Amino acid sequence: MKLFLLLFGLLASGITHAQSNFTSKVMGIGVVVADLERSLDFYVNGIGMVKTGNFTINEDFGKRSGLTNGVATNVTILKLENSPEATDWKLMSFGKKASHPKPTYIQDDTGMQYVTIQVKALQPIIDRLKQMKVPFLGSTPTALNPKAHFVFVQDPDGNFIELIGPLQ
Repeated sequence: MKLFLLLFGLLASGITHAQSNFTSKVMGIGVVVADLERSLDFYVNGIGMVKTGNFTINEDFGKRSGLTNGVATNVTILKLENSPEATDWKLMSFGKKASHPKPTYIQDDTGMQYVTIQVKALQPIIDRLKQMKVPFLGSTPTALNPKAHFVFVQDPDGNFIELIGPLQ
């Protein structure tokens, strides 16, 4: 039993140690979009994100870093709130549509398919998205429990967005 506890302690400390290698507990997510202005409208005016900054990836850095093959781009940073603890949702555009079809369901493609956003009140977002004529997927909003509902939409490029929270 003592040997088991010792091995378990060593394994657990190794797992904990691996987690300490990160300098931040949030991840930045880069999203390539076909039309930057249309996507900004969706995320800022529809979802309610805030624009917190931007930066440029120049031709030289794009090539040296492996991000692009020497194509420059501007990156616009959005967040759910303007705070250092909020995830960076980084939008960039190369002015062209995706080379694959827009998915209808999350099982239609591989890779990152959806993000989940927990909200304080769904109704204001539902109202804004309806005004923007964003289609709601399935029979959403759908009740998850007496206090939370689920809304499922796609951004202009087909990325799935699930919104979860109370209606009011």
